[in-house]
Amino acid sequence: MSWTSAALRTAAQAGDYGRVIQLARRDARLSQKEMGEACGVSQSAISRLEKKGVGGTYDAKTLARAASHLQIPPHLVGLADHAAALAANADIGGSVERRNFFGGVAAVAVAPVVASFPAASAEYTASDGGSAATLRMVTGGYRRLDGTTPSRQLVKPVLEHLQLTQALTQSVEEHDQRNRLAAVGSEVASLAGWLSWDMGDYGSARTWYGSAIKSARRAGNPLLAAYQLGSLAQFEAHAGNASEGMLLVRAARKALGERPPAIAEAWLTSIEALCHAAAGDGPETDVSLKEAARLAGRMVGESTPWPWVFTFNESKVAATRVACGAKLGRADWITSAQDSVAAVLSSGHDKQRALLILDVASGHLASGRIDGAFALATGALETGVKYRSGRIVERARSLRRSYSPRLLPRVVREFDDRLYEIFL
Repeated sequence: MSWTSAALRTAAQAGDYGRVIQLARRDARLSQKEMGEACGVSQSAISRLEKKGVGGTYDAKTLARAASHLQIPPHLVGLADHAAALAANADIGGSVERRNFFGGVAAVAVAPVVASFPAASAEYTASDGGSAATLRMVTGGYRRLDGTTPSRQLVKPVLEHLQLTQALTQSVEEHDQRNRLAAVGSEVASLAGWLSWDMGDYGSARTWYGSAIKSARRAGNPLLAAYQLGSLAQFEAHAGNASEGMLLVRAARKALGERPPAIAEAWLTSIEALCHAAAGDGPETDVSLKEAARLAGRMVGESTPWPWVFTFNESKVAATRVACGAKLGRADWITSAQDSVAAVLSSGHDKQRALLILDVASGHLASGRIDGAFALATGALETGVKYRSGRIVERARSLRRSYSPRLLPRVVREFDDRLYEIFL
């Protein structure tokens, strides 16, 4: 669904959020009954939602579930303020308030879209309304919090959620339900790996990504297994382990079979580019990036299949080119891709944006624009401190290590002073 279509924009601007839901549902080729099952409500509830019209009183919980399932940007259904209010509560001190906050988020989050990959939609949709659907809702809530919440606050409830999911999986005797729960366990373990990576705990990250791969295979879903293999490959590429990352990319492609979804192939090709960059191979990196961009261009108008929570498009490929350019010292790549990463830079995921800004700062540094480089790096570093992100802070330190002149400009001395104060 194109979120820039005239009909959808008109409905959103008028406040007819039910019409926005209806347009997106029809584009996804879902009936009201199927939509209701996926969101845990009745067909009539979806019908009433779509008929609210301009000025209608919308139930935020149902609206959020429908919008999240259809991957509609929250502001198009008037949920930006609601999400901001929830996020504000994350800073409230005390365990009771924090538990209430996490519970509230879980209540309005829903599963990732299950659409265009038949095996996934047939077996792992949340439409059964059982334990797997409920657990996946909670996982989606935690995943969406990642962009604006310190990983150290999230990791404990996520690991408790993983423990519960694994316990329920072991207690179930029915084969299909056990597979569904194993698939949810894979998603939660992958999220735990991502949070550990953000905290700079590489050992735990590898452990949880490995657990995610095993659970995906236990669930018998090749798309999920490929996604988790690709996630670990991405981690290894960023960690500098090029050969290990490339082996994992090949394993992911093997798991996908002969006709993978376009998003899977585009994403894996971009990770392949990161692996080439980690190995210092500029020409092969460029070949993979161009192929990833070509594949991403084919996905215009396509829905995002589960387990991809977020879209992967040409803007994300451009962001990968920036990251590869930073690894290879190719300032020209970073400069040429900057305009194309505007969507990523304006996203609500503060930590991802900070990492991308540090890559852009590397391009400035390579071009001799020292003041601009460290001005950008300082802003990104403050984001790392705010969210206690070991990954961001270490990336900032890496940028600083790459610059060693005889005389330090003032902006660099100030950056050093700030770095010395940081103990995560």
